[in-house]
Amino acid sequence: MIRTRRRKASGPAAAGGAGAVPAAVSWGLFAAWAANDIEEILTMAPWSRTAATRLRARFPRVPDRVWSRTEVTQPHVNTAIGLMALLMAAAAADGARTRGQSAFFRTALTGFGLHGLVHMAQAAAYRGYTPGVATSPTVVIPYSIWALTHLRRAGLSPASPVLCLALFPMATGAVHTLARQLTKAREEGR
Repeated sequence: MIRTRRRKASGPAAAGGAGAVPAAVSWGLFAAWAANDIEEILTMAPWSRTAATRLRARFPRVPDRVWSRTEVTQPHVNTAIGLMALLMAAAAADGARTRGQSAFFRTALTGFGLHGLVHMAQAAAYRGYTPGVATSPTVVIPYSIWALTHLRRAGLSPASPVLCLALFPMATGAVHTLARQLTKAREEGR
């Protein structure tokens, strides 16, 4: 019988106490994100076509160029969500690797939870359905509360909500800008 020596881990993470966040919390971020974005894949392009018309009528002083950017094609949606998948998978992997201590993971997690609240605020302002709002109160927010509870139990603080609210539109804008360029290049290449 061959015996292998296991290196004994030390510190709070090894004991499962402070500093140790289960990998399920980290990978849960990607799973919850995927559930939310499946809803968006299925609804964003068709919703954007009707929403632009409704919003133009409701806010006639807003320039047309703003509303023209609201309308997105299915290839654009697929590309943007695919790009965001790379970011969220990287954040989840980093969270699992560091047992939740990664600032990248904690920023993505906190931002993800806040983005669920943004979805609900958008639907309230729109006075109707907006893509992502169905899974926000049923998946995004419950997962985020659960995951943040695990962080706190491990003695880890979430990222600054102010930072996350500042980074959220930057990340979203970046993936949509890149998606617009990639889908345009594909269409021109045909």
